[in-house]
Amino acid sequence: MSSRRHFGTVRKRPSGMWQAIYRDGGRLCSAGVFHQKADALARLSEIETDMRRGSWVDPRAGEITVNRYATDWLARRTGLAVRTRELYGYLLNKHINPKLGELSLVGLSPSKVRRWNSDLARDHPSTAAKAYRLLSTIMKTAVIDGVIASSPCRVVGASTERAEERPLATVSDIDALTKAMPDHLKAVVPLAVWCQLRRGEILGLHRADIDFNNGAIHIERSRTFSRNGTSIVKTPKTRSGRRVIAVPDTVLEILATHFDQFVAPEEDAFLFTSPRGSLITATALQRAWTTARVRAGRVDLHLHDLRHTGLTLAAATGATTAELMHRAGHASPDAALRYQHATRDRDRVIAIALNRICSESTQNLSGTDLLNDRE
Repeated sequence: MSSRRHFGTVRKRPSGMWQAIYRDGGRLCSAGVFHQKADALARLSEIETDMRRGSWVDPRAGEITVNRYATDWLARRTGLAVRTRELYGYLLNKHINPKLGELSLVGLSPSKVRRWNSDLARDHPSTAAKAYRLLSTIMKTAVIDGVIASSPCRVVGASTERAEERPLATVSDIDALTKAMPDHLKAVVPLAVWCQLRRGEILGLHRADIDFNNGAIHIERSRTFSRNGTSIVKTPKTRSGRRVIAVPDTVLEILATHFDQFVAPEEDAFLFTSPRGSLITATALQRAWTTARVRAGRVDLHLHDLRHTGLTLAAATGATTAELMHRAGHASPDAALRYQHATRDRDRVIAIALNRICSESTQNLSGTDLLNDRE
């Protein structure tokens, strides 16, 4: 027995159950088997309504695994930077697919995503945030593709990285670290601190980028490294990254000495090379930095902490958020506000000290007034 209607068909099975059937693009599709005929009709009505709204999703499409869809998603992404593609591949292969890869997209529930994220964040909070952001982006694409109806990534705050506060170097530390670096790399430290440059920006500098007449540095490119150590020269990924910043006179003097001793005369010559003239590798720079921080007694410092120190000092001079953004090459004020926050923390310490002096002064004044009253 079957019951025909405007959309789909309901028929009674030999078992006494009612099956809902409909056509989609010429294909005969089953909407499920139900105990009651009314339930089968209701399901067909839901599908018909979703189709008219454009929100209907073929349930068979969601049977594809997370691993397969994510792999295809990454392969389709053109224009990704080499390092970004490497990072995505690493997160998929190391943290997403081993735990979630065999699940179907429709089987990836919010609770499973929440449990996966929680387990990963327990030991690797920063990595967990990166992996969650990637999975969330992939799932949003799956929704757009009509593979799933809604994204299972609904963990509040999971995409936010809460990096621990990095240590700061003192002025004496900066001097000690500079002296401890090999002669051909000594200028790396003042450039990172007093010009607040990233490692890649420092290694990407050419002779022509240093304007001694106007006391400025032109940031036009960065030089980074792939996971296998291959050198990658690229332009800044944001317009704010390409900038011109003023250089303190002391750093200009250091650079002048460095130019005389280590930089080839060509305008496109890199500032930092090995003693033999070849480009500095990531391994060579890290080896030099590791040795320097041990000698300086600051093994807790990463090379990037020098930039962090410099931006904190710049904030302490009273630099505005916009000024910090320009100097650091930030596209968003969020990062710049971190350094102003550090300055406010220091300002609170000063206020506490001033309060102590103020309290002592008030007590002395009160005592004097009391004696005057008695007189």
